[in-house]
Amino acid sequence: MPSFDIVSEVDHHELTNAIDQTKREVSSRFDFRGVDLEIKLNEFEVTLVAEADFQLQQLVDILQNKLVKREIDISCLELKPIEKSGKQVIQVIAVRQGIEGDFAKKITKLIKEEKLKVQASIQGDQVRVTGKKRDDLQTVIAFLRDKDLEQPLQFKNFRD
Repeated sequence: MPSFDIVSEVDHHELTNAIDQTKREVSSRFDFRGVDLEIKLNEFEVTLVAEADFQLQQLVDILQNKLVKREIDISCLELKPIEKSGKQVIQVIAVRQGIEGDFAKKITKLIKEEKLKVQASIQGDQVRVTGKKRDDLQTVIAFLRDKDLEQPLQFKNFRD
């Protein structure tokens, strides 16, 4: 039976490249000269540190632009609340990986409501869709791409 997996992944290498490009641009910009800034990547969590709120917002904008240029969907970013620590402001940005339980249930419910001849099952942090016909699976992929979901999805392991 043909099947495919629905996943939500971010390429860590591309994320690292986007962080490096952000650091490079910030070091060459005139409005950031002499400003104490820090950009750290810890697995899938980015920490931005700046002296003022507007500088922090500019850092977030630069990072998002670099991610878009690296073809990383910025809807996978989860911006945590801004923390003030002494003379610094800190923004932690979590990069969502995998499909969480509630979101996976939402995806399977959407597929079942479409009344296609496929089965969707949750397997860990991904959703597997199986069906008798390849065309039905391609219809599911097209349907999910048209939906405006809160997290970017990729479709992998398409097997006949």
